[in-house]
Amino acid sequence: MRIAVTGSIATDHLMTFPGRFADQLVADQLHTVSLSFLVDNLDVRRGGVAANICFGMGLLGTAPILVGAAGSDFDEYRAWLDRHGVETGSVRISEVLHTARFVCTTDADHNQIGSFYTGAMSEARLIELKNVADRVGGLDLVSIGADDPEAMLRHTEECRSRNIPFAADFSQQIARMDGDEIRILLDGATYLFSNEYEKGLIESKTGWSDEEILSKVGHRVTTLGARGVRIERVGEPVIEVGCPEEESKADPTGVGDAFRAGFLSGLAWGVGLERAAQVGCMLATLVIETVGTQEYTLRRTHFMDRFTKAYGHEAAAEVQQHLA
Repeated sequence: MRIAVTGSIATDHLMTFPGRFADQLVADQLHTVSLSFLVDNLDVRRGGVAANICFGMGLLGTAPILVGAAGSDFDEYRAWLDRHGVETGSVRISEVLHTARFVCTTDADHNQIGSFYTGAMSEARLIELKNVADRVGGLDLVSIGADDPEAMLRHTEECRSRNIPFAADFSQQIARMDGDEIRILLDGATYLFSNEYEKGLIESKTGWSDEEILSKVGHRVTTLGARGVRIERVGEPVIEVGCPEEESKADPTGVGDAFRAGFLSGLAWGVGLERAAQVGCMLATLVIETVGTQEYTLRRTHFMDRFTKAYGHEAAAEVQQHLA
């Protein structure tokens, strides 16, 4: 099963300021702020929702096809993804813009000042999925993640016109999209991904009830944080899967992307929805125990031991035969 994942490709530049931002602000001069902070640390991390998902799928051995736009500074990042089993031949490289970048400084009180540079991500709207499909020999599913809004709309419409099954996963872009855009992005999706808060926001913005939305998609997949995930289909019993026990909680960033990576990998293997959700929850647990969205490792024996403990021997036997 060939799965393409569209969405953002970015790097995060994270810095730490040992003082407090509040101590540097003058109450009657807030209309003309001019500040510079001497920071202690710089941590550069690879990110972007599409790249994060593909990284996890690559670790699981399902050879995902990354579709997005990056800058000429993407070479090192590309090499990293290639080494971890991601097919990067469909990444568009901008001739004039850098890869999208998030720059953030955190102070001693955990307050943050950040900026997001979209950069080459704006060129994702120029990518045609037909060319991707022709290059890899066809696509069985396209997961359309948070990206340049025009790109998301184009890829959704192209999937519909070419009868390519697609997953709607607009997550971080819900806040800036209006109801009409969200209706277009989800209508006819084989899978609709969101967390609980986003689920309510989708219903509020579209004006559609939970039942109406469920009638327009094949599967509604809602992540529930520490409680796991719920999968709903019209006329079918609800599937609920819990999370494995955590060994620690280091950083929640990228947990949702890891769930999607595991779930999509399960679909690629051809296992059932419950089993795919279990793989997703297990991979998400590894990520929450690690600082960074692509810094975790997948050791087959360790993964299967914990998977067996969480979901039982029968589930583990089915997954083990697929795990790379």
